[in-house]
Amino acid sequence: MIEICKAFSCIISRVGTVTWKLGIDSHDDLIKNAGYKDDTDDKNRLEFARVEITPDNGDYLNPDKWTLRIDEQIRPSWWTEEHEKKGFLAFQKWKKQLDKIIVHKPIIHPFQVIPPPDHVDPMFLNLLIEWNSVWKSVWDSVWKSVRDSVWDSVGDSVEDSVWKSVWNSVRDSVWNSVWKSVWNSVWNSVGDSVWDSVWNSVGDSAWAYTGSFFLLNRSGWKYCENIGCSGYPFEPLVKLWEMGIVPSFDGKIWRLHIGPNATILWKGTIEDAKEQIILKET
Repeated sequence: MIEICKAFSCIISRVGTVTWKLGIDSHDDLIKNAGYKDDTDDKNRLEFARVEITPDNGDYLNPDKWTLRIDEQIRPSWWTEEHEKKGFLAFQKWKKQLDKIIVHKPIIHPFQVIPPPDHVDPMFLNLLIEWNSVWKSVWDSVWKSVRDSVWDSVGDSVEDSVWKSVWNSVRDSVWNSVWKSVWNSVWNSVGDSVWDSVWNSVGDSAWAYTGSFFLLNRSGWKYCENIGCSGYPFEPLVKLWEMGIVPSFDGKIWRLHIGPNATILWKGTIEDAKEQIILKET
């Protein structure tokens, strides 16, 4: 039977010893590491309790309340408030380590942001030009870059905690909150004649935004060797997204969408964008 655990997981013994490790959510692994014997269902003879502390809303980015639960069919007879306090002390240490990995910021739906002015600011076009360059530089795709980067950079040390519980929470929170709505709006604005290209471009935008919730070293972002920057390689897209602008590309033409109906603020080629910036500056 596969054990499904959530972060934060720990083992708390009868005498109050707490066993945990960032990267291990499996109670069975923690039991093995601590050298305990899991050989009784007698609540009076149990030497430890399996414990989980998780956000009630399942959102590791913006948790509402963290609640401790004993993950046992049988509650040890010796369990007291003191055991719970020790569990929360361990949890606070775990959370400090976790907070070095994820960025706690609100999830922004770009089409619910107050739209920028209906004139095209050269800043928007400069960011689009940067995003186009970054997008073309990733040899596979942005989604694979984000997924593999988080897995490889974080997975070795915090595999279960981030990949299973936290990664899924961040990914699902972003995608459930914004992806379907953003895509439907862009679809209605552009139409279905260029479905695949637009789908891929908007999907990569959503993945680039998702990656901004993780703190990795610059060298940890995979397939981005040709992108010249010191921080998050997909930052141009994040800036556009958080200003309420979503770019789409149909294979020939770029579009910048804003507002509840994904209204097209601007469309053209990258060369058009460069020429427009020059005209604005002269």
